[in-house]
Amino acid sequence: MIRSMYSGVSGMKGFQTKLDVIGNNIANVNTVGFKAGRVMFSDILSQTVTGVTASVDGESGGINAKQIGLGVSVSAIDTIHTPGSAMTTNVPTDMRIDGDGFFAVAPGGDVENVYLTRAGNFTMDGNRQLVTAEGYFVLDSGGGVIQLDDTVTAFTIAKDGTIIAVNEDGTSEATDFQIGVVKVTNPSGLEKIGGNMYRVTPNALPEGEEIEFLAANDPELGTGAIISGQLEMSNVDLTSEFTEMIVAQRGFQANSRIITTSDEVLQEVVNLKR
Repeated sequence: MIRSMYSGVSGMKGFQTKLDVIGNNIANVNTVGFKAGRVMFSDILSQTVTGVTASVDGESGGINAKQIGLGVSVSAIDTIHTPGSAMTTNVPTDMRIDGDGFFAVAPGGDVENVYLTRAGNFTMDGNRQLVTAEGYFVLDSGGGVIQLDDTVTAFTIAKDGTIIAVNEDGTSEATDFQIGVVKVTNPSGLEKIGGNMYRVTPNALPEGEEIEFLAANDPELGTGAIISGQLEMSNVDLTSEFTEMIVAQRGFQANSRIITTSDEVLQEVVNLKR
């Protein structure tokens, strides 16, 4: 009776966590570059009532162990890094990575403090520097800050990230700047820090390996192409999220019923004294 009550409590806590993750996914259904999360469960170590008895050939058969489960726990909260749908904006500074990789941004242009993002809603500030909405510098393939000359009146961005400038005299030429792309071995190992950005953790890259700034649209490196004038939207599927919400709600209700039933049985035990 007591075991069943605590199992119900663990189930309610687990499904509450699942509902929290689903709620966050639905809230960010229109967030640029957002990646949905999912909750995975695992059972808690079972209590063994009797152990295993081995069989003896021709004399006795084997007996399986008797075990009682003690509930459920959250084993993982994964981030699903599948690509989101493209939204066309026709804004030159809006960019989308068509494939693998992340944009690299830095609060002060320092390569030692780099964040990764899939949200490409960038702008040009007053000093002609390519920055994020929070003012973080967008880094190029060499890890440097991107700043255009005063003579540049317009620009386009090629699929490999190269910025092609249009000068005052109407001529076009490729600049020395190329939008940098960073690949990580385990994207799920990145840590969300808010603002559509991720921090690199020891589980995202092999031991001893540091962030490497790469060129986009390189088949050998496996980096995706940069599409200018488009943004990558959230990969949240509302149909799946609402279905999972119903499952989580029913699971929460079922576990609450376990607690109620266990309480009724305990009440009957107490009433035996009367």
